[in-house]
Amino acid sequence: MSAATEGARPAAESGAGVSRQAQMPFAVVQGAPVLELPKDLYIPPDALEVFLEAFEGPLDLLLYLIRRQGLDILDIPIAEVTHQYIEYVDLMRELRLELAAEYLVMAAMLAEIKARMLMPKREDVEEEEEDPRALLVRRLQDYERYKLTAEMVDALPRVGREIWTVTMVAPDVPTQKLHPPVELADLLYALRDILRRAEMFSSHQIQLEPLSVRERMSGILAKVTHDRFSDFTSLFTAEEGKRGAVVTLLAILELLREQILEISQTRPFGPIRVRALA
Repeated sequence: MSAATEGARPAAESGAGVSRQAQMPFAVVQGAPVLELPKDLYIPPDALEVFLEAFEGPLDLLLYLIRRQGLDILDIPIAEVTHQYIEYVDLMRELRLELAAEYLVMAAMLAEIKARMLMPKREDVEEEEEDPRALLVRRLQDYERYKLTAEMVDALPRVGREIWTVTMVAPDVPTQKLHPPVELADLLYALRDILRRAEMFSSHQIQLEPLSVRERMSGILAKVTHDRFSDFTSLFTAEEGKRGAVVTLLAILELLREQILEISQTRPFGPIRVRALA
């Protein structure tokens, strides 16, 4: 074999490789290779889906636009933020996404704030007007605070997501309750102890007769006279005890108040005498 023949063989082999590379299918449909693109290929407009970052509402979108550019929430450039917000709303309309009414309300609110900031201030008004952005700033601050709190709560371990409870069904084991053996003599001993303790708590109640002050006043008037003095201690009965002495003293004081009795004492620490005035 000559050198020219040997040099031509690699070239032919390389050309065959290029030909085989060009004939490789760019797609396989149901097992059959497709070597050429179909001339009647139609791609519907909805074939390409664009996934945008989801926002929970207009405040979430505003907060995203502000934080993305590193703006100060207390000094929001309303013109720039409004322009970006309207671009996002237009993008949602072009993609035929469901546009909530609250997004349009927020767009109207931004336009109103922008118009109020462009209006010249009145010189005849002495009081300083409130910044038109103040209400929006407060709403954004509250929303950011609630959003951060919700993210912190969502990061906590949750049952069913990071923590799973372990449940176990105990086997059904038949049990038999054994009663202790008790003899009749044991029951009698226990009854005897109960009766002894019952005797220790027995008591005898005595019903005291009520003492009447009016009745005692009548008894005292029956004992004293107006022509002579009677001893003060003779009006008391020792058998009645303290209750009787108190009732008797109250009856004597009541008679003195009504000026029916007279009490006399002739010397210091001498005997006290009582007599009726009439």
